[in-house]
Amino acid sequence: MKDLKRYSNKTKAAFILLIVMLIILLGNFNTLQNSKNVNKNINEIYNDRLVVAHYIFQYSKELHFIKAEAEKLDLSDNIKKDEIIHTLSIIHNIDDLYAKTVLTNKEKQYFDILLSTCKEIDKQVVNKDWSKIANLSHYALTTLESLSQIQIQEGKAKLASANAMYSKNNSLGQLQIALLIILGGITFYLLIVKKIKRSIKIPEPPSMN
Repeated sequence: MKDLKRYSNKTKAAFILLIVMLIILLGNFNTLQNSKNVNKNINEIYNDRLVVAHYIFQYSKELHFIKAEAEKLDLSDNIKKDEIIHTLSIIHNIDDLYAKTVLTNKEKQYFDILLSTCKEIDKQVVNKDWSKIANLSHYALTTLESLSQIQIQEGKAKLASANAMYSKNNSLGQLQIALLIILGGITFYLLIVKKIKRSIKIPEPPSMN
């Protein structure tokens, strides 16, 4: 009967330890997945948000130049045409870089508007319609402002997601530490109980002689 009871206690203890170890293992797996997602979000913030913000700044710089040149009254048509064509070639190089980034549906919509506006500026340069070019440049700059706002919103969303996963990892880490303390406590308890049982001596029955 004692052996059965002892076996039952050991089984219960082993079962508890197994559950604790399983929870720690699942927690570690979850932490690893969250860490991968945090790393992914950080890379996306850099590659698809900060880098694109630089492209938007370059677009803005070149379009402001085109607008200023188109509005100048003291420049000949040929000089305006050459300078704007050169600036448009810089813009088209940025187009290719921007298109390689990950765009949301809303971003793609505004980016397509920007591309079509720049193509229209190309056409009006040939016609030397400087007033229309100035208006188109202003419209393109307004589109860039919308793209910039999307960049800020998407960047904030990615950052918030990364912070949430970091907080989750932190909570899981604290839980794992608590479980390890419990695991150590159970192990220590079992060792102490076993040691106490070994030290107890059962008195011998009185001799009949």
